Amino acid sequence: MSSAPGPVDGTWLVVIDPQNIFASSDSAWGSPFFAETMPRIRSLADAFGGRVLVTRWMPTADRSTSWGEYFEAWPFADQPPTDELFDLVPDAAGLSPRATLDLPTFGKWGPELESIVGHGGRIVLAGVSTDCCVLSTALAAADAGARVTVVTDACAGSTAENHAAAVHVMGLYPPQITLATAAEVLAGR
Repeated sequence: MSSAPGPVDGTWLVVIDPQNIFASSDSAWGSPFFAETMPRIRSLADAFGGRVLVTRWMPTADRSTSWGEYFEAWPFADQPPTDELFDLVPDAAGLSPRATLDLPTFGKWGPELESIVGHGGRIVLAGVSTDCCVLSTALAAADAGARVTVVTDACAGSTAENHAAAVHVMGLYPPQITLATAAEVLAGR
């Protein structure tokens, strides 16, 4: 693990997709590890105060693109954006004073997020799924020049093996991406 920026140095905490679709054991995309990450996510959010952003994946992508085939493969997720599948889990309520950043993409890095955290800004990532939306966000943010810390024990993968594989891949990108535990981030190292 590497040194991580602390919660008071202008860094933003980005909580990726703490939604029913990724947390429920009834969902084909539910992470069996999500519930154990929420207390760490809550502690991080408390420490970051007003510098917390929460994202939601929304099924609003253009079906004429490869997203059309994606939704054919995963028809259970092809629901209106108002479906309760896309609601935040109750434990995520109040994590941020801001409205959720709702995007139809796995990766959440883009003009919307960059306009908030700033060009070359510092972000700390937590949430689900390590092997999809967290990974996609971390790589795109690093590629755009952001300074990224992934809180490995505040991310939940689809499986333990997929979580470990995604963490391994993100660990190949220092110094743009660093890996830390919640305790390390909270200690401000």
